[in-house]
Amino acid sequence: MKTTRTVAVGAIAAAALLSSLAQVSTASAQASSGASRPDAGASTDQPLRTLADRAGLRIGTAVDMAAFADDTTYRARIGDEFSSVTAENVMKWEVLEPERGRYDFVAADALVRSARDNGQAVRGHTLVWHNQLPGWLTEGVESGAITPTGLRALLRQHIRTLVGRYKGRIYQWDVANEVIDDDGNLRESIWLSHLGPDYIADAFRWAHQADPKAKLFLNDYNVEGVSAKSDAYLALATRLRADRVPVHGMGVQGHLGVQYGFHPAGMVAENLRRFEALGLETAVTEADVRMVMPPDGTKLQAQAQGYSTLMQGCLLARRCTSFTVWGFTDRYSWIPGWFEGQGAANLLDEDFAPKPAYDAVRADLALAGRPRR
Repeated sequence: MKTTRTVAVGAIAAAALLSSLAQVSTASAQASSGASRPDAGASTDQPLRTLADRAGLRIGTAVDMAAFADDTTYRARIGDEFSSVTAENVMKWEVLEPERGRYDFVAADALVRSARDNGQAVRGHTLVWHNQLPGWLTEGVESGAITPTGLRALLRQHIRTLVGRYKGRIYQWDVANEVIDDDGNLRESIWLSHLGPDYIADAFRWAHQADPKAKLFLNDYNVEGVSAKSDAYLALATRLRADRVPVHGMGVQGHLGVQYGFHPAGMVAENLRRFEALGLETAVTEADVRMVMPPDGTKLQAQAQGYSTLMQGCLLARRCTSFTVWGFTDRYSWIPGWFEGQGAANLLDEDFAPKPAYDAVRADLALAGRPRR
């Protein structure tokens, strides 16, 4: 896939960057409000994946495999709209190895197989995380039945087994997920407590050994803009790269809420370019924009702005190669189960109808794919 795009800023001067942002913002606002746009007709019926391809970008979604199996509309929209897919849950450790030594790859295999049939790339999620670990692992560590030496061996085996199984079929892996807390410190977890900070470098090295061609990412939330947390990730990535650890990318999740406001697109782009200056690719990996229920016109317009600022930031960075939404329809959103009283976070509503956010993302991609004059 192309890693440069028609409106990628590269060496464009600051004035040109601001001009591009203004154009994209205007087009997004017009799409969200239903206003007509000049030159828009040719792209109105194009799926997101076609528009994204013209902009030199993969656009993806997380996939709920239970819905994928049961809902034909859900399955069809994934194939039509997206050029990349991520397993929402079925590549996490608690699902893959519910009992020690007993693996269940049925759902993960089905996603990878479907992606191949639909001409889609696959993002792997996730190799090391402090959540969604199997009970036998956490209980064994807590009781002392699994020693630090044993824990390290289990982590190495898990990474090698998972990455090795899909060698050559997954183009980006979220290797180290949410390893820094909101204060900018390494997150307390069984990994840090029992293995020390070197577990992060080890995870990248083991993943690279299992699939030398896969791009390996750090990944976290609340790192879309320049902040103490993104500063800490920049320092971590700098150290890892200096130690020749095979880190290839930085993923910003993009779990936003309309009630909190958003970083400007220019700040998102500025932040991504800090990581790109280290030689890394960047990606938006888990975008959704939740709201306090019920939705109304004002909240939906604000949601469209949130998605658009993330997309614009990615498009205006030099090496942002993929943009993934964490689910695309409110029918199967994870948000209501985790944030009481909140929801409606996705591009489509519960009936698969497009929301202003969908139109805003479409407008950003359509503009990005046009030849610059």
